[in-house]
Amino acid sequence: MNPVAVHRASLDCVSRFSLIRRESGGGGFSGARIVKSRGRNRRLHAVTASLITSADSFEVGRLIGSYGFMNVTSYSGLRSGDEFESTSDDFGRLKSQDIGEGAVKIRLYEGRISQGPFRGTPITFKVYPGQRAGGIEADMMAANELNAHSFLQSNKNLPANLLILVGGFETQFGEQWLAFRDGGKDSAADYARIASEKTSRARSQGAWNPYEKEVTMKRRRNFVVAILQGAMKGLAFMHANDRLHQSLGPSSIVLNTPAEREAMYLIPRLRDLAFSVDIRPSCLEEGATSGALSEQLWRRATASGAFTVFEKRAFGIADDIYEAGLLFAYLAFVPFCEAGVMDSLSLQRLLENTFRLDIEAVREYCLADERLEEAVKFLDFGDRAGWELLQAMLNADHRKRPMAEAVLSHRFLNGIVK
Repeated sequence: MNPVAVHRASLDCVSRFSLIRRESGGGGFSGARIVKSRGRNRRLHAVTASLITSADSFEVGRLIGSYGFMNVTSYSGLRSGDEFESTSDDFGRLKSQDIGEGAVKIRLYEGRISQGPFRGTPITFKVYPGQRAGGIEADMMAANELNAHSFLQSNKNLPANLLILVGGFETQFGEQWLAFRDGGKDSAADYARIASEKTSRARSQGAWNPYEKEVTMKRRRNFVVAILQGAMKGLAFMHANDRLHQSLGPSSIVLNTPAEREAMYLIPRLRDLAFSVDIRPSCLEEGATSGALSEQLWRRATASGAFTVFEKRAFGIADDIYEAGLLFAYLAFVPFCEAGVMDSLSLQRLLENTFRLDIEAVREYCLADERLEEAVKFLDFGDRAGWELLQAMLNADHRKRPMAEAVLSHRFLNGIVK
């Protein structure tokens, strides 16, 4: 699941908008229009109408990079009465699923708006492959991401912690190009890698000056807390507006700066809403949750005893909080360790499989490994407040996990970390 999207891509409760449609035209990029369904509220129509949908309005720059998704290919390990079903909705997830590489490969490009009142505005293109390369999954993911952003951006109180969609178009080859306001080139995963590499370099040069080390770690702790605060603000907004993220991880948070000295200017923004799920009551009624994009989510919800609209909604929110807990764990360990000591999947297996979500046992294990010393110190602030929050977010009982607003108000994220 977290930090990469461990879902089978497909369309769910997303009939609000059709996919970006291609118009006739020559060249590699065609003009485009967004087709709106009838009966939507005017504000949402206005947001969609304001999106830039002509390829001629954009300029494409250099390739930034690419990434893919992981697919859950079977649930062969799940049986009636399994520990997975009887004690936890998340417990043992890696053991009981067959995981493989998905077919959808996303490319990212720099760009800018070349026409109109926003001319010169820097943007980032997210490119979904056409059906020939990515299958129907790619089109479904693009449609869902478009719908999610359009819906959320219709809210007048949109926070700074969500990446803004400004438009998009489809090429004659069927590729879906979504254009986002440039929120930065580095993700939280990039930051964690850079921080761990700096730690490795400092220690490879011999004894690390104690004063310099403490200054560095203090900045690092403050920066990580700022990332978590921003991510949870974005997630709290999504939940308040009946949307799940369902792909929350270090790669799905973009940072306007990776520099720890600039923590006061940091604005983390959530992105990657291709797997977002609509949890409004009309989308959770019987038969409305059959879309395969959310198939895995609702299957686990049913296995955990969530059947009513209210129970499904609560389960979905708790599932996002679990992903946020894994994100918290990742940011509490990886930036504070040397490169290669800890990675996301190893950490998840350590938490879920080795220690069965017993965070106190995880702490005892980490105390015995000097390579994890700074991570333990970080989570120990405020009489082990970090471990306390981590245990709450990763509670094996989804009913006992906190809401995003409660996470934001927890003392660990409010000034006790120095």
